[in-house]
Amino acid sequence: MRTRIGLLVVLGLGLILAPSFLGPWQTGILTRALIFAILAMSLDLLMGYAGLPSLGQSAYFGTSAYVVGLMTTRATASFWLNFGAGLTSAALLAALFGLLALRARAVTFLMITLALAQVVWALASSGRAVTRGADGLPGIGRPDLGFLPWSFDSAASFYYLVLAFFIITAVVLHRIVRSPFGLALTGIRDNEVRMRALGYNTWLHLYIAFIIAGTFAGLAGIMDVYFNSIVTPASAGVMVSADPMLMIILGGPASLLGPVLGAFLIVPLSEVVSVFTEHWLIVMGLIYILVMLFARQGLLGVLRRKAEAPG
Repeated sequence: MRTRIGLLVVLGLGLILAPSFLGPWQTGILTRALIFAILAMSLDLLMGYAGLPSLGQSAYFGTSAYVVGLMTTRATASFWLNFGAGLTSAALLAALFGLLALRARAVTFLMITLALAQVVWALASSGRAVTRGADGLPGIGRPDLGFLPWSFDSAASFYYLVLAFFIITAVVLHRIVRSPFGLALTGIRDNEVRMRALGYNTWLHLYIAFIIAGTFAGLAGIMDVYFNSIVTPASAGVMVSADPMLMIILGGPASLLGPVLGAFLIVPLSEVVSVFTEHWLIVMGLIYILVMLFARQGLLGVLRRKAEAPG
């Protein structure tokens, strides 16, 4: 507990003060890390707490991004209307895909979620009349919240907007995983047959968790489209699903702090390494292999063991 509190204090102070010491490029990297931290936490609700490793988060990430992009460029610039539409579209798609994916478990579940996400990617790539295909939808300006007197055009101001949504996500998901519902998810992960015998509707619990995870993945997609000012089929690509899974593995599963640590390590590291070599994916792959060999519970697990070690 002391280790976790210490990490939270350091992380919180660092996030609040960071733009004061960093330039626009470095602040942009931190903003992207926050966005992917939201995405990784959404996946950890499924992967870490419910025991459902999924490669489908890109479907909800990309869908919400496209909905916001289409509405901003073709309908209205109202942030709250577009924000609500993006979240709703992600939630509805997750509700639909959950009916299909939750018929299976383990590797089969993983492959079904990947296939469903690829359907969304294929629609985004081929539907040129709506999505403009590989060209994407450019010209998406930063949001205007209306009731706030300042704009979010600068890197620092938009960073704090994303940070606010990151904090909201962390608080809500923390309340969920600590609630009786969250404890039931952990029980289902450990022994679904026993939980069913105790009278729990395990399918319904997993279905609700699936929708919640998809909705927060949609939130990350909304922040991403405003950050990049463009949405392309890459927003629904397989790497958007694979990256948060790797962040969870690196940081540590079944702990919302683990995915956050993973995101804040992987995103800056990939940006820096890619500057020096075009083979940066190989370097990142070697890091993941080393973590799987020597730190099965992720970096958070290593810190816990050191904190619990005598002396």
